[in-house]
Amino acid sequence: MSSEPSTTGTSPRTPRPGAQKSSGAVTKKGDRAAKDKTASTLPPVGEDEPKNPEEYQCTGVLETDFAELCTRSGYVDFPKVVTRPRVQQSSVPSASTSEKPVLDDQRPSASCSQSSLESKYVFFRPTIQVELEQEDSKAVKEIYIRGWKVEDRILGIFSKCLPSLSQLQAINLWKVGLTDKTLTTFIALLPLCSSTLRKVSLEGNPIPEQSFSKLMGLDSTIVHLSLRNNNINDHGAQLLGQALSTLQNSNRTLVSLNLAFNHIGDVGAGYIADGLRLNRSLLWLSLAHNHIQDKGALKLAEVLRPFELTHREVVERRRLLLVKGTQERSRSPSSSRYGDSKAEREKSQTLGISNVTLVDKQEKMQSLKAPKTISKKKEKTGEVVKKEEKLGSGQSPTQGTPKKEDAAKAGKGKVTIPEQKMSKGKATKMGAKEKRSILLESELVVEATEMVNPLLEPVEHRDGKVFLPGNKVLLHLNLLRNQITEVGLEGFLTAVQYQVQVSKPKTSPKAPLGLLWLSLAKNCFDPQCPTHVMIQELMLPRDPVKAKAREEEAAAT
Repeated sequence: MSSEPSTTGTSPRTPRPGAQKSSGAVTKKGDRAAKDKTASTLPPVGEDEPKNPEEYQCTGVLETDFAELCTRSGYVDFPKVVTRPRVQQSSVPSASTSEKPVLDDQRPSASCSQSSLESKYVFFRPTIQVELEQEDSKAVKEIYIRGWKVEDRILGIFSKCLPSLSQLQAINLWKVGLTDKTLTTFIALLPLCSSTLRKVSLEGNPIPEQSFSKLMGLDSTIVHLSLRNNNINDHGAQLLGQALSTLQNSNRTLVSLNLAFNHIGDVGAGYIADGLRLNRSLLWLSLAHNHIQDKGALKLAEVLRPFELTHREVVERRRLLLVKGTQERSRSPSSSRYGDSKAEREKSQTLGISNVTLVDKQEKMQSLKAPKTISKKKEKTGEVVKKEEKLGSGQSPTQGTPKKEDAAKAGKGKVTIPEQKMSKGKATKMGAKEKRSILLESELVVEATEMVNPLLEPVEHRDGKVFLPGNKVLLHLNLLRNQITEVGLEGFLTAVQYQVQVSKPKTSPKAPLGLLWLSLAKNCFDPQCPTHVMIQELMLPRDPVKAKAREEEAAAT
């Protein structure tokens, strides 16, 4: 009995032939799988691993271009381009349907599949939402990025695929973690986009440097700009006010500016008001939900009525008047480069024209009309003497050939202005289709002189001071939910009374309409106070929306 266990323990068990064969087959299969795996990881011969993204030609389909550029750049887990869900107007449930209890069979069962849970969490994954054109299902009209950080890598890919989107109109970035560096990169890619891009919305992106004013540069083409909830303080408002206008230049493209839900106080409101003094392009301004009190409100109301020019503004106005007089003198046909220098000297001697006397436009026009009637004989005699000296005694200055040459020379100087006006008109028509209107240097000069600078508007002199008419271009001003009291209301009442009085006589259809909508609700005053009620009564007939509603009601009755 004792020998049996020893013999069984010492003798090794021989595996069955079938088992050994199967184990050998398993090891062979494992080796083969490992070899296949290593072979699959190796790149094919003659083919580079990452393709060069610079060689890719964008097709204009954002979903395809963005995915291909991300793959070529080695970006594996990149956001997907999805269509933005449209907001459906839900009908108001009736009382009978709302009171019905939810049945047990209508409730979701406990055995929810894993795919349904994953579909719920897909909502939180980074995506690029796009809104497409109705006519073209592949043309992107607006881009929405919300809730995930946009880095330089994404902006670099955007700089390659966004220029091919010919119908892009708006870019909305909400809480994407912008920094001063990424904002600069984003601004650099905006000129590359199509000329149809007019709206930019950067909301929920506080930047410590407060550098949002870079979006409003002189070369900017942004028409609608929204900067809500960016923690913009008085320093940021100062930069924005300087971007609106200064003595040297002003923004001429921005139409609407939304600065709601920020931290702008009285000082910042004063800076915005300074920007509105010489800005004649902004039509819509919102400063709702800020910290503006009476001091800032009075500064804003001051811009809407005649205000006194500062010393620097008076000096700049005089300089502009002198420059304008010099340019108009150089454009006049009698003072062209090919004219008679002797006749010009006689005109200047007889009339005593100087830069100081050409300050007023009316005086200048009268002085230019006078030499045409007074010194015609002097011009003719001067021309005859000069032509006789050039042509000699054998040829008369009244022959056909020299007359044509002189007419051609004089025509060169005279035709420049109408040609510039025609080309300028073409450039404005082409601006809606092309990226930027290409203007010649001469066209730029004509545009700069023909656009009236606010400092050149008719002024009023009172008590030795110069008063400029208020800003009558701004149509919409929103100061909802600030800290304005009845003291600030008095300033707005004076401004509204002036605007109503000035805008009554409509001299031309292009004349500015003045303020049409003013919101001062939810501030630190009683809504039924006499000042606020009077403002509402003055503004009610000017509101185009309410006026249209009244017309529809009258037509219905």
